[in-house]
Parts: sequence; structure tokens; C-alpha cells
Amino acid sequence: MESRSQRPGRLGRPRRLSREAILSSAERILTEEGAEHLSMRRLAKEMSSTPMALYYHVKDKDELLTLLLDARTERLPRTELPREPRERLLAGARTLHGILADCPWAVEALTSEDHVSASALRIVESMIDAAVACGMSHEEALYAYRVIWYYTIGELLVRLNRERARRKGEDTPWERAMLSLDPDAFPLLARLRDQWVELAAGDHHQRGLEAVVDGLLAQGAVCPGTAGHP
Repeated sequence: MESRSQRPGRLGRPRRLSREAILSSAERILTEEGAEHLSMRRLAKEMSSTPMALYYHVKDKDELLTLLLDARTERLPRTELPREPRERLLAGARTLHGILADCPWAVEALTSEDHVSASALRIVESMIDAAVACGMSHEEALYAYRVIWYYTIGELLVRLNRERARRKGEDTPWERAMLSLDPDAFPLLARLRDQWVELAAGDHHQRGLEAVVDGLLAQGAVCPGTAGHP
């Protein structure tokens, strides 16, 4: 007869349900298994509970993800931002990137724009305020923020997919395409093939971010005190 200690699954008394315990278990699943494995049913099983019991504390998976994003942002120390508006705009963008760089599930959750972290809105506020201080109108500042956000989330998605391929021991589709190029049809790309793969593996976010920000400022107005920048 199978002993109790040999039976699979979680043993002992069910974990006491609270919003904090639910968020902790959900974050563990997201971190260790990925966003595609998180569901209310899977979370309930993890906590030796039922989906209906979880719904008493969180409305659905979307609210759960939003709460997790808020909690992650709130844990970050609040550092003093630069006074110079261009540097403040860059600092805000770097902060957003840093929050998400080690949190793949958040990157995927935010691409749908169905989740908004109230805590992260202070960073957005600071970035738009910095853009206005550079001489942009409110509409231009909002446009500038959106461009920076799309660049940030796009860079993170490419990085995430590349890292997934690496863990599987595979090349990315782009790398496979570059390695199989016909040099007669694509002579320039063929010459750049080795550099392409090398550059793709590097971290060039900061350089690209500065190019995006300076390009946006060149379209609008020059920030006070940014001599040497467009």
C-alpha cells in the first residue's frame, strides 16, 4: 500500500488564502514556468484550493497580473531623477526597461495593453513632464513617450525570444536566415552575416534609446542645457 509520504502533490493543511499568498504563488509560477502556464485553475492547484475560492480575492487573471505588476514596481527603490530634462527622460526610460528586463512574463502581459500598473504611472508622468520641459507640447510629449515605450517593449520582446531559443539550444529565425543567405542574391547582408549575429547577441539598448530620444527632440524642440545634442 502506498504510504502517505509517497503520494504526489502538496501535503499538510491547505495554505491560508489571502491576496498576498495568491500573488506570491502566482509570481512563482510565472517566474519558474512562464505566463502561458498561469491560470486560475493552475494557481488553485498550487495552493491546494479551488478557482472559486481565489475569485473571492482577485477578479480574474487580468487583475492578478495587474496586481503583480504593481507589487513589482512598488518594491523598487525611488531614486532621485536628474534635473536636466533630457537626462530625466532617459532615466525614466531606463527605469521602465530595468523593471521588465528580468521579468519576461510582464513583457508579454504588457504587449496587449490590457494591464496598467498604477505604480508605474509615476514613471510615465515623469517622462512626459521631462518631454514638456524640453519644449514639446503635451501632444508631442505623449507621442514621444509612446515611441520610447514601443522601442523599449520591442527590444525586450526580441531579447526574450532570443533567450528562449538559446535555452532550447536553437538559433533564432533571423539567425537561421542570415546563416543560409545566398551571397549572390544578398551580397551586403552576406558580408555582414557574422557581425549581425554578434550584434544581435549584445546589449545595445542604451545606445538605441539615446538615438530614439535625440531623434524625437530633433523633431520638436531642443532641451534647455543640452548643447551638443540635436
